[in-house]
Amino acid sequence: MSVSVKIYKNLRRFGKPFAVFNEVTLSSSALLNNFDFFSSLIPKGYVIPVLKSNAYGHGITEVATILKQRNMPYVAVDGFYESIAIHKVSNQPVLVMGAIKPENFHGMRFKGLAFAVHDPITVKALAETGRKVKIHIEIDTGMTRHGVSVMDLPYFLDLLSRYPKIVVEGVMSHLADADNPNNDSYTIKQSKIFDDAVNLILKAGFKPRYIHIAQSAGSTKVISKYANTLRVGLAIYGLNPLNELDKAHKQLDSLVPVLSLTSTITKVIFIKKGTSVSYGRTFTANRNMRIGVLPLGYYEGIPRVLSNIGSVQYGNRYLPITGRVCMNHTMIDLGDADIGAGDQVTIFSNDIKSENTIDKICSRYDLFNYSLLVGITQNIRRRIVD
Repeated sequence: MSVSVKIYKNLRRFGKPFAVFNEVTLSSSALLNNFDFFSSLIPKGYVIPVLKSNAYGHGITEVATILKQRNMPYVAVDGFYESIAIHKVSNQPVLVMGAIKPENFHGMRFKGLAFAVHDPITVKALAETGRKVKIHIEIDTGMTRHGVSVMDLPYFLDLLSRYPKIVVEGVMSHLADADNPNNDSYTIKQSKIFDDAVNLILKAGFKPRYIHIAQSAGSTKVISKYANTLRVGLAIYGLNPLNELDKAHKQLDSLVPVLSLTSTITKVIFIKKGTSVSYGRTFTANRNMRIGVLPLGYYEGIPRVLSNIGSVQYGNRYLPITGRVCMNHTMIDLGDADIGAGDQVTIFSNDIKSENTIDKICSRYDLFNYSLLVGITQNIRRRIVD
């Protein structure tokens, strides 16, 4: 029995959900708004939301649950274990994009799955199972990561033609420079290579239904005569992947952030002028102060770089982070705010008017929004709200 299962069984003895100090809330209306926006960009096509890396830190089962309210051909993940998590709450088909050791295919169920495939070893391993399986051919158009090169594509297609139980349902690639605010030439070049590859696949007699190259950053930039599907990650969660200087930035203005992270003050400490706070004594009080202790730190997802410069939100006030962020604790200056132990503060807000949205925090402190999101530990409870 796994540790998580043991913990869950023990918590059930309380007879109601275990009360927590820290919580991630997910706005279902925001997520659905963002999905509908991307659907509007491709009215005769499809949207594949990406739920890898715990749905970009949001919570994979919670996001999958919300998305049951919309129709889509697939949700995409990196690993097979993520598809198992999704299928515990949803019958939604899953596209597994990451590499899988070939010997694992014999023990896997293929129902409700498709696989991104780009190498002969995987093709042969799938064929050896003797079962029908759906694949999306991944083309390397310039990412130089995974994918079949256009030069090797004829051989790869000839190999696939030998195995009628391997169904080519899709073709995909990935853009390397779509978030470049100054120049779209590489994205245009990749789109051209992609179309050439799709043309070869069609001429070989394959009939892929889902053709996708654009991720979030490329959703408004790709010019392809074949692409009929958007594969959207970060932006489906309401974060704009483009620099404000990018001419396409405003096209994504209708996105709404999905996630907020809150915590609760567990203790209030009254300190005198000259008292230091936290590791390294990087903060020393210049007056008598009230310090609030929050039960979360860099393990839970507050970047340590926010020590002494970041803040949390209480109503319309912003309370400075005081001293170094610890592994599981963060101290804040309560000032003269009418706040004490048991009161809740917001670490990351999904209110676009707030100064503590993920986008604004990342812009202000030169942080990477993807990394900030996936850094929110899975141990914090996720709760779906409207």
